[in-house]
Amino acid sequence: MKINRVDHVSINVNNLSVAKAFFLDLGLQVQAEWELDGEQLDRIVALNNVKTACVGLGMPDGDTWIELVKFYTPSDEKDIQQPFANTLGIRHICFAVEDIEAIVARLKKNGTEIFSEIQQYEESYKLCYVRGPEGIILELAEKIR
Repeated sequence: MKINRVDHVSINVNNLSVAKAFFLDLGLQVQAEWELDGEQLDRIVALNNVKTACVGLGMPDGDTWIELVKFYTPSDEKDIQQPFANTLGIRHICFAVEDIEAIVARLKKNGTEIFSEIQQYEESYKLCYVRGPEGIILELAEKIR
C-alpha cells in the first residue's frame, strides 16, 4: 500500500466565477467544468439533495488540480469565514512561483489582500501570503537560486 500523489485540493466557494478568475489570473488553466447532483453524490459527501457546479484548474505542465466547488444545495449556513494563518485546520495552499515580485504586484493591482510584503527566508526562499476571494489563503514561494 502506498500513496502515489496528491490528486486535487477542493475549495468550496459562493462565487464560482470570481474564484475562477482569481486562479486564472495566477496562471492556472481550466482543465474541466461540470455540474453534479443525485443520490450517488449525496452518499459520497454525506449530505442530502446535493447540487454542485465545479471548475478544475491546473498548471499547464502539472498533474495536481485545484477544484473549485459551488454548492447550490444544501447551502452552508455559516457563510464565508475569514481565517487567519494560525487558524486550526487546513489553512493554505503554497504555489512555487517564478518572479514573485511581479505576481504580488499584479495581485495588489487587482485588489488582492497581501498579508505582508515579500519576505526572504534565510538564503532559500522569498515568501508572501495573500488572501484571495472568500478567505482563500495562498502562500507564494520563490526558490532563491
